[in-house]
Order: sequence, then C-alpha cells, then structure tokens
Amino acid sequence: KRLVAYLCGEPTSAEQLRSELLKHLPEYMVPSAFVHLDALPLTANGKLDRRALPAPGLESLASKTYEAPQGATEIAIAGIWQSLLGLDQVGRHDGFLELGGHSLLTVQLQARLHQDLGVEIDLRSLFAQTSLSELAQSVEQANQSTVEAISLVSRDQALPLSLAQQRLWFLDQLDHAASVAYHMPAALHLRGNLDRSALQRALDRIVARHESLRTTFERHNGEVRQQFAAANIGFALSEHDLQSLAVDARQTAVEQLTQAEAREAFDLSQGPLIRGRLLRLAEDEHILLVTQHHIVSDGWSVAVLIGEFNALYAAFCQGLDDPLPALTLQYADYATWQQQHLQGQRLQAQTDFWKSHLDGAPALLELPTDHTRPQVQTYRGATLPLTLPAPLSARLRSVSQQQGLTPFMTLLGAWSILLSRLSNQPEVVVGTPVANRPRRETEALIGFFVNTLALRINVQAHSRVDQLLAAIKASALDAYSHQDLPFEQVVEVLQPERSLGHSPLFQAMLVLGNTPQDQALALPGLSLTPLPQATGTTQFDVSLSLNDDGDIISGQFEYATDLFDESTIVRWSRHLLHLLDAMLDDVAQPLATLPLLDNQQR
Repeated sequence: KRLVAYLCGEPTSAEQLRSELLKHLPEYMVPSAFVHLDALPLTANGKLDRRALPAPGLESLASKTYEAPQGATEIAIAGIWQSLLGLDQVGRHDGFLELGGHSLLTVQLQARLHQDLGVEIDLRSLFAQTSLSELAQSVEQANQSTVEAISLVSRDQALPLSLAQQRLWFLDQLDHAASVAYHMPAALHLRGNLDRSALQRALDRIVARHESLRTTFERHNGEVRQQFAAANIGFALSEHDLQSLAVDARQTAVEQLTQAEAREAFDLSQGPLIRGRLLRLAEDEHILLVTQHHIVSDGWSVAVLIGEFNALYAAFCQGLDDPLPALTLQYADYATWQQQHLQGQRLQAQTDFWKSHLDGAPALLELPTDHTRPQVQTYRGATLPLTLPAPLSARLRSVSQQQGLTPFMTLLGAWSILLSRLSNQPEVVVGTPVANRPRRETEALIGFFVNTLALRINVQAHSRVDQLLAAIKASALDAYSHQDLPFEQVVEVLQPERSLGHSPLFQAMLVLGNTPQDQALALPGLSLTPLPQATGTTQFDVSLSLNDDGDIISGQFEYATDLFDESTIVRWSRHLLHLLDAMLDDVAQPLATLPLLDNQQR
C-alpha cells in the first residue's frame, strides 16, 4: 500500500514535489508517487471517479534511482514481485516491503521462489533482504529443492476430509449452535437493471466449477468421507417478492429474511452448503443474500467467488460464453495431498515447534468480565465498529516499515499490551488466521484452506516498545514458517485441559487483511452496496478484525455477549487507539509509560 497523489497543472518531478511537501508535513503524510493528469476523472454525478484513476507508472515514483534487474535470477524474481504486488515494473534496488509487501505476500513469495526457481528460503531471510539484487544473491547461493506436484485423485475411491474440515464436522455433530458460528453470510443491495437470468447462470457456473461447493459429508463404516453432487446441480437461490408491501413492512421483512438466511442451520450430510435468497424490493432494486458454511469456504475463497462472479455475470449479460480458465485441480485433491504431505520429518518439525512455542502458556486469558462465564459456551455475540483515522493508519504503516515490520505485527504489539494490562497477565496468546495456500495451484480454488496460528507473546519480558515489537516479529515469522500443522492437530499435540466454557489455547483473535487485495463487485448496469451482516454469534471471547483499504484501517470488534457489555468494548476500543497512538510516537519508550486512558477518560 502506498500514498499516491493525483494532480493537474504544470508537470513537476515527483522528487521535487515530495521534497517540497516534506518541509511542511510529516513523512508518513507525504505521497510516494505523483501522477499528473490533464483533468481529474469524474462520475456522472460530478464526483471523483476513483476507479478511473490510473495506477502510478515508474515516472511517478519518488524513489531510489531505477536500475533494471540484471541476469536471469533478478529478472525471474522481478517477474514474481510484479505478479504478487500488481506492479508493471520493479528495479533491482527496490525492497519488497517498501513496495507494499506484507506477511501474506511474503509467504506467497516464499512459495513462488520454491515452485518457480526450486529454492527454499526461510521467512526470516526474506524479511532481512533489503533489495531485489540482495535476494537474487541469496537465491543463487541456496540449495536446489524439488517441488512435489499435487496429484489428481480418483473420485471412485473414498476421499478424506482435510484436517481443518474434520474439526468443523465434529463441532457440528457436537453442537449445532457452534456450527452456526461458522456461517459466512453476505448481503448486497443492488440498484439498477438486474439481469435475473445472467445472475442465476453465473451462480450456477461457480457451483459447477468448484467441487467444494457441491460437497456433503457422510459417515461410512466409522469414517467421514466427502461426497459430491453433480456439476449441473445449480445454485440454490430462492426468491422473495416484497414489492407489494408498505415501506415499513418491507423493511421488517428484509430484516427478518436476512437474519433467517444467516442463521438457518446447514445439514452437512445433505447440503447444499452454499445458498442464497434474492429479495425484490422494486423493479430496479434487489437485495442478494448469500451464505456459505466455513467447512467449504474461507476469506480468500470469498475474493475468488467475487472475482469469478464479476467475470461470469458480465459475460452472460452480453451473451458471451464462460471466460474463465478451467481449474487444474479441486479441493479434494488438496485434502488428499495434505494428508500425504504432512508426515515423517516434516510433521515432526512442525509438532516440535508448536510444543516448544506453547508449552506452559496461560490456558485462559483472564479478562475482567461483566458477567460470569457460563459453563458451556453459547457462541452468542455482537459487534462494535472500529476505525483508525487516516493519519493514524498512515503512521502505523510508516513506523512499521521503518522498523522492518508489517502493520499486523505493530497492531499485534498494541493489542497484546492492552490484553496483558486488562488481564494482569504477563503473557498472552492471540490467535490469527493465515491463508495457508502454500501452492500456486490452490490460489484459484474455493475451499477451507485457512489455518489459525496461536501466537504467544510475553509482554512483560521486554522493557521497551521496540524490543517487544522485535520479539513479536521473530515469533510471528517462526509461526508462519510452521503454519502447515492445522490448529486442530496443535490442540491434540498439546492436550490442554478441555473446557466447554471457552475455546482451547486462545480466546482472543487479531485479523488484518488476510486475503488478496479486496475485490469490489462491479456489475454492468448496477450500483452495488455491501450491507453489514450481524450474525449474532462469535467463536471467541473477543476478536478484532480489521481491513486496510490503503486510506484507513477499519473493521470491528466481535465479542461474547455472555461475558461483556457493549460499554466495556467501547471503553477498550478507546484504550487501544490511545495506546497505539502513543506507541507510534516513540518506539524506544518504556512499555510501562504507555497510557491507556485518553484525556476525556482521565
């Protein structure tokens, strides 16, 4: 992510503009690219058309002097960077993090180097490289290693669940309330001329392409196996015509149908595990509801689904054929490969790491609750929005880059300090999801790949902010390097004392943009507005989920209403913003001096 300025008038070099702005503004508020335009593009309503703004070219960057990659290795790495970062060109002196790289992209870079160039380079080394030319030297000195292909497996044999799917299946068998917490609802407000036939065809085609969306789970002779419906089964879309209702009655019906759609239980043995409803409010106004069960999907999959739906709907509206390339494999092939891949020395190394990392960690985060914890977790939850203002978001990115960190690592520092202070515990364990798509072939698939890492942070072992952040970076990179072992198996290995009242190993989560660059739905003839979805459920005591759109970092808290009142989460959100603001002012300051209370709270 980088700050880009678009301007009209007399052309001036990017370096000159940046130099002048630095005299008046802090560094984090000064753009790194300046794009000259004859005129700013406007929408039909006279507002700025952000979609029409061109990406900054090489001449727009106020950066190091460009020098083209030299030699086969540098050129190959440059191609990988361009693909991952969405850039037209990178120079041999450019750094991956400086160009917008982050934790997820660095893991993808590691996989691409292994797959395309046949070398394995650990994540710590990748983060330590300051330029493309430096990385090329490391690649040339690294030992060659072969990549084992993911084989296609016969559908005539019984096919196992992936390790992550097994846990969700068992949860569903134990408690349907728990399963509802793993629903993934989405809602879109559509205004304009909706091509109903193209909509259904696009959804049908996605279900046909992705075997995972036609999967059901059946127990046979004591073992659970995947079954697949025929490719022509179609997408289960029910329609509700609300046009004849009065305005108030229509709004009530929308709310009731939306809530019912999000919470209606799935039958994992019968399917379908993706479904939708189309609510017709007027001739040119609809609401589309789509709900998936997490056992067949994840956050990355949602981005895949949106991208495919964009392409298919646009093509079918124009009477064109399916424009998407055929998939080279399906999720069930990956699940079989995963079972075979995670064995022997590889399994032992992963197991040993997590034993060492979590041995002796606190089993329960003892946050002060407003209500007594129930003996059995009900999964009832609520949400509270959180926004980091643009200046704070920019400072977070800038300070993180200066410290050789990703914004996630810095946020994890602030979140960990807050949780440690609130619980009065020196150590905390925070869960975070990772995409867990180590192979390029898996990037186009819809399925349940995501894994959860339990990050142990000893807050009080460090006296200064920068020391804590350095420790978090080291710990996070180690965890990313051992992300192959599914969370379910980490729990089995550690054998924590089980409680029905809380989740094992950790009860607090932190999420920051763990999917590819967010894709917006852009359908011909329609304006689209995503609608917030409150499921009324939560898997953990408290979670903080954020997204960086390049301008502001925003998202929401999700919390267990059995434990906390909204007023408590409001108070904690103010603590977090104040704490983060103080941290970014001076990373060399003592942890003990960081304030929780803002002026108004004091």
